[in-house]
Amino acid sequence: MTVVLRNVSKTFTARQNEQLLALDNISATVAKGEFLCILGPSGCGKTTLLRMIGGLDHPTSGEIVVGGTPVTGPDPRLAMIFQEYSLYPWRTVRANVGFGLQMRGMPDEEREEIVNRFIGLVGLEGFGDSYPYELSGGMRQRVAVARALATDPAVLLMDEPFGALDARTRNRMQKELLFIWEKTKKTVMFVTHSVDEAVFLADRIMVLSARPGRIAGIYDVDIPRPRDRTSVEFATIRRNVLEFIDRLEHSQ
Repeated sequence: MTVVLRNVSKTFTARQNEQLLALDNISATVAKGEFLCILGPSGCGKTTLLRMIGGLDHPTSGEIVVGGTPVTGPDPRLAMIFQEYSLYPWRTVRANVGFGLQMRGMPDEEREEIVNRFIGLVGLEGFGDSYPYELSGGMRQRVAVARALATDPAVLLMDEPFGALDARTRNRMQKELLFIWEKTKKTVMFVTHSVDEAVFLADRIMVLSARPGRIAGIYDVDIPRPRDRTSVEFATIRRNVLEFIDRLEHSQ
């Protein structure tokens, strides 16, 4: 499903009614089935942008259109995955994955079939009756991904979902996410601070400037998948993006 941003700006009211411009005039189109990564310094509005696309917040000006429909609030066609997992600790893996379907009133038998399918898709067979505290960080994040996918969203909004993981687990989760994306062809918007992660995952990389966040540059990552992080092509794109970010930081 296509996501269109038209002149999107966001202003917050800070202390003493001071107006704080967080995002300024963001315009972009994310194609159906595209994997877009968003890079930018802390505080540039990356999370705010995802929240507005997901209908959890609203632009001060401009318009966000998903699948031809303006975003006015939370939409079941979109699912958001946070860094903190946000699982219910008193619910098992199976109950967490099926939560959204249960809220929709889906019959138990149909829900169980879908839950089992997505538990298998993220490689958690045998852990359906486990609780979050019994799982590693990487496994908990897989549960969060399965829960989002189980509701069959057209768009996945991912806010640094692997940021708290160790390097080895993070690399494995990146590969598993790509496997799932290639099977489902969801539209993915993925916020990260890691240039390496962005180059490994994305079709395109959007770089935002420091606050107020503006689109400073967009890079096409035209390397065939699966990508080799040690290849010359990978290193070239990573270097180009890093050098662009460095120039951007020194010009501000």
